[in-house]
Amino acid sequence: MTTTAVSPTTSRRTSSPASAAPRDHRAAWRLSAVSLIVGTSLFVVALWVSGGGIQATLGWNADTLTTLGRVTGLASANLLLYQVLLMARIPLFERGFGRDGITRMHRYVGFWSFWLLLAHIALLVIGYAATASVTLWAQLWDFVWNYPGMLLATAGTGLLIAVVVSSARRARRRLRYESWHLLHLYGYLGVGLAVPHMLWTGADFTANPLATVYWWTLWAITAACVVVFRVIIPLWRSRRHALRVHEVVADGSHGVSVRVHGRGLHRLGAEAGQFFVWRFLDGPGWSAGHPFSLAAAPDRNELVIAARIVGDGTQRLTRLTPGTPVMIEGPYGHMTGALRQGRKLLMLAAGAGVAPMTALLEAEAYAPGDAVLITRDHAPSELMRAGAIARLVRERGVRHLALDGARSPGASSWIPATHDAWRGSDLLRHVAPDLEQYDVYLCGPLPWMAAVRADLRTAGVARDRIHSEAFAV
Repeated sequence: MTTTAVSPTTSRRTSSPASAAPRDHRAAWRLSAVSLIVGTSLFVVALWVSGGGIQATLGWNADTLTTLGRVTGLASANLLLYQVLLMARIPLFERGFGRDGITRMHRYVGFWSFWLLLAHIALLVIGYAATASVTLWAQLWDFVWNYPGMLLATAGTGLLIAVVVSSARRARRRLRYESWHLLHLYGYLGVGLAVPHMLWTGADFTANPLATVYWWTLWAITAACVVVFRVIIPLWRSRRHALRVHEVVADGSHGVSVRVHGRGLHRLGAEAGQFFVWRFLDGPGWSAGHPFSLAAAPDRNELVIAARIVGDGTQRLTRLTPGTPVMIEGPYGHMTGALRQGRKLLMLAAGAGVAPMTALLEAEAYAPGDAVLITRDHAPSELMRAGAIARLVRERGVRHLALDGARSPGASSWIPATHDAWRGSDLLRHVAPDLEQYDVYLCGPLPWMAAVRADLRTAGVARDRIHSEAFAV
């Protein structure tokens, strides 16, 4: 473990740590987002109850299966539409839950909506077949070919099955990101095809005018949000700010940094610690967006990103040429200086996770020696943002500690073998004896962050002093 510190100069950012006001705003956004989801979900259940749903389940006959099929269909449709809304980059959800919260909810809601959809199909087929005294196959065939919208729904269900299968962890690890991303886009089409048949033929949709208005409105709002927030706004912002690649340079032995220039970039409202979804318009494959954090504090004319070269998407960054047009979505993320409660900073980063940590250290206010950056790489040559870190050490008095080397099996999983005599919590206390005075920021692979978080909690750091954000699905 190495420590470097020299006398600093004045901070770039002169504002004090966040007051209670920004936290109150985040709480208000979260409350609004949760209230919307819970409120509309209860409304859907109320529609089913008002249509005699509970009474129909009491007979324990074919009608019981049919009405259970109806309510599972209602719940699935509601969740499917929220599944799309969660990933539509709507400010309400982005500010209310944050990117890592949305990612967790997206996966949870997605699988529940999928299984409810399958239950909806199975229960209706069995219930209708029992009522008509026909075979299950005959009833399924009748649904598909003789009910309005069912051919579309069948195609949509097939697309949703493909998305769910490709999103399973084992399958996801075997797929290239670009392939998975393309398959995932078909989820939008699947939802678009699966839901309308309910609006055309479902008793719960057509018999009650209020239900008809609700479902058509929700479906239209969902479609509009996808078009506006995922297409129109990114195109407008990218054109307005004239974003183009300015320079591409190697960053460590396995990384790359890209500097993007534009006009009036301060109007984006980006903060250090946030990220954009980037699309570089350099040829085939440009449509696959990649989330990259800002690697330097944003200014009026330049945004900087840095990435570890691990796949086709990041390999493409090395081939970008100056002048390449850029399209962005964002800024997103809540891992900013607004989360701070104290005056000291402890930043822990693994690999490319050092990018947002460097940006935060450039932007935030702190006294000499009150900011510590711990980086974790397999070898010293892999360190990214080395030049920026050296400037922070030299000009701002940041203490940089490099924990390099292979992982130690006998210690916390975030500690290298060179430090396997340490317990993680003891090491953190050694680096920052007054640890309770620090705000801690984490960025790296999910298992690594989980291990660090566990040791921070063991060391006595309060949960609301630990800040992180995850981008993995």
